[in-house]
Amino acid sequence: MYKNKITRALLMGAGLSLALAGCGDKPAEKQATQPAPQPEAKKEESSNKLAEVQELVRGNGAEVATIDPHKSQGVSESHVIRDLLEGLVNQDADGNTIPGVATHWETTDNTSFTFHLRKDAIWSNGDPVTAHDFVFSFKRAVDPATASPYSWYLEYSKMKNAKAIIAGEADKETLGVKAIDDHTLQIDLESAVPYFVMMMGHTTVKPVHQATVEKHGDQWTKPGNFVGNGAYVVDNWVVNERLVLKRNEKYWDNENTTLNKVTFLPIENQVAEMNRFLAGEIDFTYELPNEHYKRLKSEHPESLSIVGNLCTYYYIFNTKKKPFDDVRVRKAISYAIDRNIVSDAILGQGQKPAYFLTPEITAGFNPETPEYGKLSQAERDAQAAKLLEEAGFGKDNPLKFTLLYNTSENHKKIAVALGSMWKKTLGLDVTLENQEWKTYLSTKDSGNFEVARAGWCGDYNEASSFLTLMKSNNTTGGIHYDSAEYDAIMAKALTSTSEEERTKLYLEAEQLLAKDMPLAPIYQYVKARLLSPKVGGFPANNPEEKIFSKDLYMKAE
Repeated sequence: MYKNKITRALLMGAGLSLALAGCGDKPAEKQATQPAPQPEAKKEESSNKLAEVQELVRGNGAEVATIDPHKSQGVSESHVIRDLLEGLVNQDADGNTIPGVATHWETTDNTSFTFHLRKDAIWSNGDPVTAHDFVFSFKRAVDPATASPYSWYLEYSKMKNAKAIIAGEADKETLGVKAIDDHTLQIDLESAVPYFVMMMGHTTVKPVHQATVEKHGDQWTKPGNFVGNGAYVVDNWVVNERLVLKRNEKYWDNENTTLNKVTFLPIENQVAEMNRFLAGEIDFTYELPNEHYKRLKSEHPESLSIVGNLCTYYYIFNTKKKPFDDVRVRKAISYAIDRNIVSDAILGQGQKPAYFLTPEITAGFNPETPEYGKLSQAERDAQAAKLLEEAGFGKDNPLKFTLLYNTSENHKKIAVALGSMWKKTLGLDVTLENQEWKTYLSTKDSGNFEVARAGWCGDYNEASSFLTLMKSNNTTGGIHYDSAEYDAIMAKALTSTSEEERTKLYLEAEQLLAKDMPLAPIYQYVKARLLSPKVGGFPANNPEEKIFSKDLYMKAE
């Protein structure tokens, strides 16, 4: 599990479990999933030393909008919720699915899954965590009254009746989930989903404490009200300043948790975040300021962390607003983006130019580069000019539009560069509009934009995690595309029990996106950050970058 020998030695010194469990997330079709092994016994300590003070401070990008798992939709929120609430499964440092509240699970047909919950799982107020908590939470997530921005996730898991409930056509009590007893949960799907267990690691399917939610309503997440089942609980929250977590002493694996305090700092300015790291105030940053990358690589190589990331950066078009209802306009704007300049000159940290939505590092999927991606940039620019002229735009009638992005110096640099490219190549007149995270989400989701910056990170390591984004009932992306043809391809893929057929359909979906161009892929992410050598247990091999503070620790100087 841990490829780095130093990490392994330090983990042993910290007394942390090395092998929490086997995968259990990749059942062979029409075969039973093997139960996940139990965690190994605590390892004997070696001579490696831990720091006396086990406290970590991390940059977290934007201010957290909410820590309610059924209300959140951002990466910054997920980072915090992952520490506060534990779902049926977790991930290890290599991205493998391992037990969380569930110790093991089984299925014979990938349609009905039975999860066996650990009997030592306890809420932070002392109540036992039971299968009934998951039943309540899943029903809350799909209930239209909750208005969860991620309710579609349960629909795509194919959980029985989720789609009808979300649409208001069925009662939430008909959801395909039931407690056999306090520690046995059964989930029934409408069709086979071989990667279903993987999907149960997502933020939206984490449990909430029913009595607390019912007592406090939307205020249940406040520090004095919060009850969680994760390794940490909320200690202090000063909006736009810091969110502090402290150890949950009742967490089932508290004995193997090392950090006593974790502080999340909402710092949107990458230079400010870098300076605070270099001053010793932060143990790892959310990201890097692009223009300082070379200097940091030269002067602080020991603190530079660059890892592959299961994410794609793109611009999305609102195809329901003129002139972006014209595919020629969308293609012209996309073709005229010099992706190599973005990835190599503006970013230059190992990012790859993107001509498709699903990253190449996605497990079991090798997307084909569309024809426009095989052209030289000069050829793409020529096609872009021709398409724009055909659509009725030119020097006498320049295309004007507003590009929306959320507040970030890195996003601004890319937007400015692309605006300059479009002006030079096509004579476009682009107005840049930045909004802080919450406002940006509201503006984008409601369709009150023309072109918007966006990014997508896989919720699980499978192509559908990206391609379902563009289904028409997905308020995050597909609602602005609204393609019946695309919906049909994805519906067929998501009901297929053949891995070969699913892969073929995923490729068809990517080809249709290239043909219709509802979004312009720009680059595939790497995660570049400053990481203090004092931080141990960092999951450098996890492509989804799911960081659990319970697995981290501070090394002695």
